[in-house]
Amino acid sequence: MEVLRRSSVFAAEVMEVFDRSPTDKELVSQAKALCRDYINSRLIRAGVSWSKPEYNAPVPGGKLAEVSTILLRLGDELEYIRPNVYRNIARQLNISLHSETVVTDAFLAVAAQIFAAGITWGKVVSLYAVAAGLAVDCVRHAQPAMVHTIVDCLGEFVRKTLVTWLKRRGGWADITKCVVNTDPSLRSHWLVAAVCSFGHFLKAIFFVLLPER
Repeated sequence: MEVLRRSSVFAAEVMEVFDRSPTDKELVSQAKALCRDYINSRLIRAGVSWSKPEYNAPVPGGKLAEVSTILLRLGDELEYIRPNVYRNIARQLNISLHSETVVTDAFLAVAAQIFAAGITWGKVVSLYAVAAGLAVDCVRHAQPAMVHTIVDCLGEFVRKTLVTWLKRRGGWADITKCVVNTDPSLRSHWLVAAVCSFGHFLKAIFFVLLPER
C-alpha cells in the first residue's frame, strides 16, 4: 500500500524557510506537510488499519513542529465542540470515494464555503479538520491512495486562496499566536471565528447535495 512520504531533505527545506519570508511555493509545501501530519494523527486516533507513513515528522523543537502541534491542538478543540461536523464527511456529502474528481470537487466546494465570508485561523483549522475527516473515510473505504489527492487538493486551495493572507501574517508560524493562555475562558478569540465556519460548512453540504438545475 502506498503511504504518505516525505524525505528528510524536504523536511529540512520546509523548516528552513521559517527563518525568512517564505515564497508562495514554500507556503504551499508547508501547508501540505502540515496536512500530512494532521491526517496521520487523525488516522491513528481513529484506529484505522493501514501501513505506517514512511516520512519524517517535523524535527522536535523546530518551528514546523510547533506549528503542527498548535494546529492539532486547535483541531482537537474544534472537533470536540462539533464532533459530528468532522466525522463521516463522505456520508454527509453523499459522495462516492472511488472517483478522484468527485472527492476533489466536493472538498473544494466545502473549502470555498468555509472561507466565503473571509479568512481566519479558526477557518484554516476547520479546513484541515475537514481534510482529515475525509481522509479517514477514504482509508476506511479501502481508498488510501485518495489521501494523497486530498493533500494535493488542500495545497492547491492554499495556493489559490490563502497564500496572500498567509504572507501578510509572516507565514504559518502566526498560528502559534492563537494559543496564548491555557485558561479555557480565553480561548474564544479563535473559537468564535471558527464557529462561523460551521454554518458555511453545512451550507456547502447543502449545495453539494442539491441536484443540478
